[in-house]
Amino acid sequence: VQLQASGGGLVQAGGSLRLSCAATGRAFSLVNMGWFRRALGKEREFVTAISWNGESTYYADSVKGRFTISRDNVKNNVYLQMNNLNSEDTAVYYCAVGAISGATMAPHYWGKGTQVTVSS
Repeated sequence: VQLQASGGGLVQAGGSLRLSCAATGRAFSLVNMGWFRRALGKEREFVTAISWNGESTYYADSVKGRFTISRDNVKNNVYLQMNNLNSEDTAVYYCAVGAISGATMAPHYWGKGTQVTVSS
């Protein structure tokens, strides 16, 4: 499965963005998907994950109640709806394939990221 994230941009604090990740490969509907992010000068961190069938979702505490992950196994896409954004959400966002581990994800690999910048 190959991954390409899109939908990033510049948004004011309190605003919303929807990221998309297009996947190629017939195995998409069999893999768990997630989003990670890396802010400037920081390590990449887990944001959210969704199980292969969409029945289970997991969120980092910092985004609970603001972000929503979803997937479309027909279109081979995974989405990240981000609401009430703040400056701490500024980062490059990556979609990933991985294994669910507890309430987080152990990533196997990432696609190219998309930049999200939140202005205060």
